[in-house]
Amino acid sequence: MARYTYTKSNHLTHFFRNNLISNVYSLNSNVPFTVYNRCFFSSTGRKPLLDKILIANRGEIACRVMRTAKKLGVKTVAVYSEADRHALHVKMADEAYLIGPAPSAESYLNMNKIISVAKMSNSQAIHPGYGFLSENSNFAELLAKEKITFIGPPASAIESMGSKSESKDIMIAANVPVVPGYHGTNQDPQFLKQKALEIGYPVLIKAIKGGGGKGMRIVNDPLEFDIQLESSKREAMKSFGDDQVLIEKYLLTPRHVEVQIFADTQGNVVHLFERDCSIQRRHQKILEEAPAPGLSDDIRMELGSKAVAAAKAVNYVGAGTVEFIMDNVDKKFYFMEMNTRLQVEHPVTEMVTSTDLVQWQLEIASGNPLPASQKELKLEGHAFEARIYAENPANNFLPDTGPLLHLRTPSASPNVRIETGFEQGDEINVHYDPMIAKLVVKGQNRMEAIRILKRALDEYEVVGLNTNIEFLKSVVSHDAFFDGEVETDFIAKHNEKLFAPKETPSHVIIQASLSLILSELQNIMKETTGSFDPFSPWTSLPFSRLNTNHIQTVKFRDHNNDDIYVKAELNNDNSFNIAIVRGISHPIVFKNVLGSWNETEKQIIVEIENYRVRSRVILEKNSKVVVFDNEGKMVLEIPEPSYLQVKAADVAGSIRTPMPCKISQILVKTGQIIEKGTPLIVLEAMKMEHLITSPSTGTIEKIFYNVGDFVEENKNLVNIAIENV
Repeated sequence: MARYTYTKSNHLTHFFRNNLISNVYSLNSNVPFTVYNRCFFSSTGRKPLLDKILIANRGEIACRVMRTAKKLGVKTVAVYSEADRHALHVKMADEAYLIGPAPSAESYLNMNKIISVAKMSNSQAIHPGYGFLSENSNFAELLAKEKITFIGPPASAIESMGSKSESKDIMIAANVPVVPGYHGTNQDPQFLKQKALEIGYPVLIKAIKGGGGKGMRIVNDPLEFDIQLESSKREAMKSFGDDQVLIEKYLLTPRHVEVQIFADTQGNVVHLFERDCSIQRRHQKILEEAPAPGLSDDIRMELGSKAVAAAKAVNYVGAGTVEFIMDNVDKKFYFMEMNTRLQVEHPVTEMVTSTDLVQWQLEIASGNPLPASQKELKLEGHAFEARIYAENPANNFLPDTGPLLHLRTPSASPNVRIETGFEQGDEINVHYDPMIAKLVVKGQNRMEAIRILKRALDEYEVVGLNTNIEFLKSVVSHDAFFDGEVETDFIAKHNEKLFAPKETPSHVIIQASLSLILSELQNIMKETTGSFDPFSPWTSLPFSRLNTNHIQTVKFRDHNNDDIYVKAELNNDNSFNIAIVRGISHPIVFKNVLGSWNETEKQIIVEIENYRVRSRVILEKNSKVVVFDNEGKMVLEIPEPSYLQVKAADVAGSIRTPMPCKISQILVKTGQIIEKGTPLIVLEAMKMEHLITSPSTGTIEKIFYNVGDFVEENKNLVNIAIENV
């Protein structure tokens, strides 16, 4: 596509309306992307867009930036680590350059290497995405010296707002309300502990250059302050190269409400209304919506005006997000921080304001004024973004890694948008963030948007690793969420219902069993078709028996770790009599069950007592059967034979890795006597730290790894000689 100079807006709008809207796609051919006419508003003398940009990022955000760039005829350059050699963003780019090994410090955080590639490729600008170098003022300054445009704010704004302490002072001067706390430079642990006591528990320790929940700890009691402070500082140093923290009052009924702002180089600043990002785990968002539910127009306008004031206070340019913490009772709000970049959740704002914010970024970076004034910006409908993570919600949301063996996404429509950097067959590895995709939906109102979101989550299928999809379905189905009663401790508050154990329905067990049996039968029939005598009953009738029916037994283990035995008897009319035994309960028998298996589509149709159901069934690594039906995703494990299982006595006193990880710290020594709860090892996975404590009192017998080692899941870390009581 050629690059067009914006001189005749009516002609340009006509061009895009007639030539692009029908055939522009987001990040793959299955996801349509709407071209918003407002974004093409122009006036005589408008500067042409940049010709070529480098995206200094990976995954979905790199793909998302490329999508808009390609729509506008802007050439794109990708950079990638050795781990991302075959990644989707590499395939999408016009050019791609290898910049180093998998660790981000040696690749995506290597400023000199990225700048070198920008020069080599003749890129005029660099889009940092989010994370990595997006809020690094040194990087912005280096680009300015090299005369490469940074698609983001000036270094001075990043510096001012990147420090939570300095930003609080700026906000107070700009008459923006801030949370009570200590934001000074004194980092003496005892001094900070005293300040926490003065503020009043609970308090929040936050890295001054933090983000994404990293370096953040809630402290409820003075007794735990020291260890939480040390952990916060250590994580902050690893993530941001700065271990300074601040102490703030922790609100008991908080909501996380943020405002999208945009500013150009001519001094114009607008807000694009607010988003609610209160549904979080580990201080990281998993579900966002726009607009925020339950806010009056007066509060909405006040939030917007304070966000604009915050941006003006630092002479801001480009896309930014001003984050507020709001008391859910009195709706008073306080400034928390400003993210000087495009946020992960920006698509919900795009959906309700009919804008393309990446295009806005490119316009402003090219020296053009904002594409729309404050009066032109309107809220239309309601939108949600659900972050699809590779993680195990049932195991404290620990991140997971592995291949995407099977991947089906919801059907695309004007109201359903998928943003991802992965395809089926790709692998989620330990080096980067575990987010697989973002599912974004829109409805005319909040209730309709929830219905669309539920259906889209039902259509989302992932096999190969744990995801949070089923958990997200539990959240959006909860009455409190439906009523808009959101707050940052929503998950903890409704934990019991959100994690309520579910029994695997009998029809799911039958589908899993028959999929294995019928698949095996079809494979046998294929093999015998070319045999020496295909008409022989020994080959053509593999399940036939003289004077009796063929009976096959299948054993499963469900998510509650309960054994399930299934006995399937094949009748002469090709129906099955199926008996299901759970544990020591009596068998449940289903007569004359009909089943039809489609190997190509991995679909089974089962008719049970006049109930007909169609489901997709995936066999995962010959060890699990995954069923997707109207009950959601159900996983049944195929237990290994007993002679292969390790005896419990062989692993008594062992501490194993809960996920693939890197050894960050070892806190004990061989021969050390420890108490139950003693910190043993700090693991690092997906940029987050995880503390492993001793489950019992005893003596450290052996430590199997060293600091810096990468360890797979379920590997023995430490052996403890358990003290007999």
